[in-house]
Amino acid sequence: MKIDLHRISVREVIAGYKDSAEEGVVAYGGKLDIRPKYQREFVYTGKQRDAVIETIKKNFPLNVMYWVKTDQGNFEVLDGQQRTISIGQYVNGDFSLNDRFFHNLTDEEQKVILDYELMIYFCEGTDKERLDWFRIINIAGEKLTEQELRNAVYTGPWLSDAKLKFSKSNCAAYLLANDGGKLVLGTPIRQEYLETALSWINNGKIEDYMAKHQHDANADKLWKYFQDVIAWVRATFPDYRREMSGVEWGELYNKFKDKKLSVKKLGDEVKKLMVDEDVTKKSGIYPYVLTQDERFLNIREFSDNQKREAYERQNGICVKCKKHFAIEEMEADHITPWHEGGKTIAENCQMLCRQDNRMKSGK
Repeated sequence: MKIDLHRISVREVIAGYKDSAEEGVVAYGGKLDIRPKYQREFVYTGKQRDAVIETIKKNFPLNVMYWVKTDQGNFEVLDGQQRTISIGQYVNGDFSLNDRFFHNLTDEEQKVILDYELMIYFCEGTDKERLDWFRIINIAGEKLTEQELRNAVYTGPWLSDAKLKFSKSNCAAYLLANDGGKLVLGTPIRQEYLETALSWINNGKIEDYMAKHQHDANADKLWKYFQDVIAWVRATFPDYRREMSGVEWGELYNKFKDKKLSVKKLGDEVKKLMVDEDVTKKSGIYPYVLTQDERFLNIREFSDNQKREAYERQNGICVKCKKHFAIEEMEADHITPWHEGGKTIAENCQMLCRQDNRMKSGK
């Protein structure tokens, strides 16, 4: 990993400063993407923004910034995006400080700001080196998310197109996943929709997928996949419930997209489980009805009182091996299993020694 420290004046950094809601924010004579197209929007509060300008006016040190050198020889801001935009917006006349815009300042006051030197690290290296380093230095300010860190590494035409589709307020992915009820958690501008789609399409191996497709001309394959997942969910579970938000739909789509499913049967089972008081994780109902894996449901456990009642009823004897154990050495078990209609009530509780309970449950 090659990291070089440079002292660059505000005057040089904001040369050619342009701020566009759709086209991003550029500066440094067009060589610096401060906020590349469709990356998260400005998030500093007015107070934070003003503090940046006050720091510069008083010639106090501002935290170091990190720029990533791209394959084309230009730069993208990894850390320092909000500070740089604050400076650019002030000099550009977008806001005032203490009722004075930049153009209201004296020539000397303007010169103090423009001549202020920013401490900037230029970062170069392999994808893995950069990602590891970025994670280490991502410790202050408006922290970057894991996906924003990946975006700083795997720049290229594919990522630019992916951000267009997944990373803008009211982007296509957001509108699709919220049309008829929210299916994906998070917000596009913090890259959570993009991260979710990447995780789904490549079984959690996000960086592998981004590295493989980094130089593709577009992200049409990812977008088509995301559309297919959402369409499958809407068709398979047409009755929307808020518990559907945040389910790992891509994982279920990958496993069950080619299987013949009864929409009515699934719907009836979902409806039944939604009112089952033993099911403590309602969002787990959707993967459960497809997989029949009870771990998705977090079935309600027996209370300490119910365990004590069963223990005393059995005189501390395990009903399987017929040996006596202290209560701490035993575990509660459903006499009639939950999936056969057994409820988590005292009458359906029995105490087994740890070994027998694990043998019964196959743990």
